[in-house]
Amino acid sequence: MEKIIVYTDGGSRNNPGEAGIGVIAYAGDDKLFELSEYLGIQTNNYAEYMGVIRALECLMQRGLHKSSIEIRMDSKLVVEQVQGNWKVKEPSLRPLVARARELASQYEDITFVHIPREKNTEADTLANRAMDSI
Repeated sequence: MEKIIVYTDGGSRNNPGEAGIGVIAYAGDDKLFELSEYLGIQTNNYAEYMGVIRALECLMQRGLHKSSIEIRMDSKLVVEQVQGNWKVKEPSLRPLVARARELASQYEDITFVHIPREKNTEADTLANRAMDSI
């Protein structure tokens, strides 16, 4: 199977506020799955992390952990913290970082890539749909 590209996004209105995530995964031109999930009242960074965590869980549930995976997101903070390049200063994020790293470690070939917000519109739309669902 070709590389699986996964776009994730998380958002929070008024930070903290109504929060949601959007995830969409592709293998070539084929959409594998998409997810739009409401998270309640949370911070933006919490939502960004939950987007990654839910994406990794969904891939695992589909038995795709042996595939080549590229996670693309517009949160540089999450990309750098998951990869261990930046310290996690916010105590409330530490369990989320640990969970994301634990899940990522179960994949044979996984990379995290920071992309500009304008390249992440589909996941952003799904996250906004989740926030609008309440």
